Amino acid sequence: MCSRSIPARANTLSESTGKDAERRRGAAHEVLKLRAGMLAQARDFFAGRGILEVETPLLSRGVVVDRYLDPPVCGYSHGAGGQRESLYLQTSPEAAMKRLLAAGMGSIYQVGHAFREGERGRLHNPEFTLIEWYRPGLDHHALMDEVGALLGQLLPRLCKAGSWEKLSYRQLFRDRLGIDPLECEVGELGQAAESLGVEIHGDFPWKDKDAWLDLLLSTRLQEDLGVDHPVFIYDYPASQAALARLCPDEPRLAERFELYIGGLELCNGYHELLDAAEQRARFEEANEQRREDGRQPLALDEKLLQALEAGLPECSGVALGFDRVVMLACGAQSIDEVLAFPFEDI
Repeated sequence: MCSRSIPARANTLSESTGKDAERRRGAAHEVLKLRAGMLAQARDFFAGRGILEVETPLLSRGVVVDRYLDPPVCGYSHGAGGQRESLYLQTSPEAAMKRLLAAGMGSIYQVGHAFREGERGRLHNPEFTLIEWYRPGLDHHALMDEVGALLGQLLPRLCKAGSWEKLSYRQLFRDRLGIDPLECEVGELGQAAESLGVEIHGDFPWKDKDAWLDLLLSTRLQEDLGVDHPVFIYDYPASQAALARLCPDEPRLAERFELYIGGLELCNGYHELLDAAEQRARFEEANEQRREDGRQPLALDEKLLQALEAGLPECSGVALGFDRVVMLACGAQSIDEVLAFPFEDI
């Protein structure tokens, strides 16, 4: 594996195919070869555990509604002069994969593209690659261990077997900021941000407790997470885990986790919510929040809700940002260095 970022001047096809070849901004050839090898490793890992690869549609008539995620909308016509409808490009294959789980498919995974509007930067491309998988019978702690095992193969220098730490969201804030994220009020969070020198630019939802928690996490905690060894943060506030079940001993928390290596967030996982009525209520609440934020409400994925009503097995699921894993493998500083064609070059 390469251990440094690839110089920008090397990121052209012309060096290997002649001076008249098309120049591009994306990954150097050795990075694309590394990327392909890591995908092959991941598939071998899942095959060895009896986890079946599936493919589900990128387009859907409804979505998993999230307050902050905006799926691109595509127009589709049913033949010449036919009815035209709007379809969504998926922000994650979650809904379709859960429908397969409800149909009895068992443990499944998918390597696929996902899409999100308004997300472009050093760590974000509007179209990106996820490895997402679901494991009936596992809770979120067992799934964390499986994520660690996979990354132990993909990132052996950074994620040695059993080297990861597990730290609850609540303990993280208590230990490092002296704040209890469940008991504190918005005013206390604002005072903490001010005392820590956090600068706020542009519009900010001053009365939103989760917004303050996210601000403190991203500006004063995240950079140090996973620097010495990988760290799983688990059991987030219930208001930040729309598809996870609540913790049985503390309903203000939900069984969600994220993994950080070198300050970089790599995955988002849940001990999955099974209650269709509760899931519908959470989607509707997210749409109401979107209206308050000035965002368009989204069509609920009714087929997912029907699958939950039919019965989803006890399971946990996780979405891993594969592009970011490749970034860590080759020391890239930008997601553009690991994509064949970044957004500006399509």
